[in-house]
Amino acid sequence: MATPSYSHHRAAGSGSMDLPRLPDSNVRYRDRCFWDSRYREVGAAPAEWFGGLSCFREQLEAELRPGDRILVLGCGNSALSSDLFQLGYTDVTSIDYSPVCIAGMRARYSQCQGLQWVVMDARDLAFADGTFDVVLEKGTLDSMMVAETDPWNVSPETTALLDQVLKEVSRVLRPGGRFISITFAQPHFRKRHYAQPAYGWSLRHSTYGSDFHYFLYVMCKGQELSPTDLALGRRLHELPCPARPPSVLQALDSEDYLSAIEL
Repeated sequence: MATPSYSHHRAAGSGSMDLPRLPDSNVRYRDRCFWDSRYREVGAAPAEWFGGLSCFREQLEAELRPGDRILVLGCGNSALSSDLFQLGYTDVTSIDYSPVCIAGMRARYSQCQGLQWVVMDARDLAFADGTFDVVLEKGTLDSMMVAETDPWNVSPETTALLDQVLKEVSRVLRPGGRFISITFAQPHFRKRHYAQPAYGWSLRHSTYGSDFHYFLYVMCKGQELSPTDLALGRRLHELPCPARPPSVLQALDSEDYLSAIEL
């Protein structure tokens, strides 16, 4: 799964490539064929959503340790994996379910021998239990939620999709490992999905950005959720609230679905 894409503005550090064509429906952001076509069009030239590493390096490096085995979910054509390699984190595996994306990234970064590029679906990770110290995603979960328009009432189908991914993330993390999720989703919407006891992790978050805030969630496997987060997680399974009109975000990032949801 690739990272979310474009609107009419870019976050800092996002590069200057021309915008590709937008899909006719946001639902297509969940379509592998759409991403294959997108990567044939734009190639592996770096494009960053929610900003490049320089925007959140301080928060991210506070969670990393020398020698960490890192898995990047839905790498897309972000330079994040390469940037981590250049900082000395040389055991990085990046997956995306688009074979076109992975072929392009493998060719572009062939000189970085510690970087592994694998075609894989985040819902079904082909790794043994406890393989990684860190699992990292930036916008991948957001791209799975593009069909949602009411942030208070996420559909059962999307909730189940996120649960599939999060269970796999928890499984491949070693005890003490960290899952780091970078997103535009505000805590009162996103933490409900992360604060599930079945995943066996704690939950905290920080923010970055100036004109528009993005969020970096950190889940540490083997630590307990706080009572407040447990209560928030239980709300995910309550009956839906009456539908509310979708709110509009400040569109400082790329494609138009960012202005339609706050998930």
